[in-house]
Amino acid sequence: MTPPEGYTKAEGGQVCHLKRSLYGLKQASRQWNTEFCQKLLAFGFVQSPHDCCLFVKSQSQSFLALLIYVDDVLITGSDMAEIASLKQYLDSLFTIKDLGAAKYFLGVEIARGDSGTYLNHRKYILDILKDTGLLLCKPAATPFPQGVKLVGMAGTPMVEPDKYRRLVGRLLYLNFTRPDITYCVQQLSQFGNNPYSSHWDAALHLVRYLKGCPSKGLFYSASSPLSLTAYSDADWGSCLDTRKSLTGYCIQLGVV
Repeated sequence: MTPPEGYTKAEGGQVCHLKRSLYGLKQASRQWNTEFCQKLLAFGFVQSPHDCCLFVKSQSQSFLALLIYVDDVLITGSDMAEIASLKQYLDSLFTIKDLGAAKYFLGVEIARGDSGTYLNHRKYILDILKDTGLLLCKPAATPFPQGVKLVGMAGTPMVEPDKYRRLVGRLLYLNFTRPDITYCVQQLSQFGNNPYSSHWDAALHLVRYLKGCPSKGLFYSASSPLSLTAYSDADWGSCLDTRKSLTGYCIQLGVV
């Protein structure tokens, strides 16, 4: 680190060798993540090989799951005593702030009741509508216009392709609670490299559809059986550019 202003002992060209990373430096977030992960592993957690932000701790009578996003932590489990013990352990190491039951996390709104838990992206969708200038638009009844199949180089090339990529990226994240738009977003994401006006119009149509149902999401019932349900479909030779087939599937666990 370059010596701060007012420090006169350093000669020209010298830098400070830090014993620990300071908040705000480029390596600070990586050092924080390494330290935090080590403490969780020492407490008995196992890091998921599929998602490095997910940690689980399974015992005979309890199960804990912990999800990390930078310095925000989401904790859930089957034993409140184990959750309280974990909070106390983390507070003794890092001095954490307990915000109580989660209501909003990474754009996902969480509503709880006796009947179950409901997840949606309402505020996230309203932000998309505002950024695209469609907050006061007329809603569309379907995610895509009927009979529309996107092809490459239809219309005129976009002057600002980054605008299209940014919108599609936000829609991809929205898939988490909106499986009804999954197919449409998959179609739009194929043209991020070279978007045309027809692709942008289709993306705006999808945004107009979201305007009509911003609060739609996933409901996890407290009384529904923990059953596994799967659906699949195929559309042979559907791609007009490559004549490739499209297959899709949806797997639900305890979702109504």
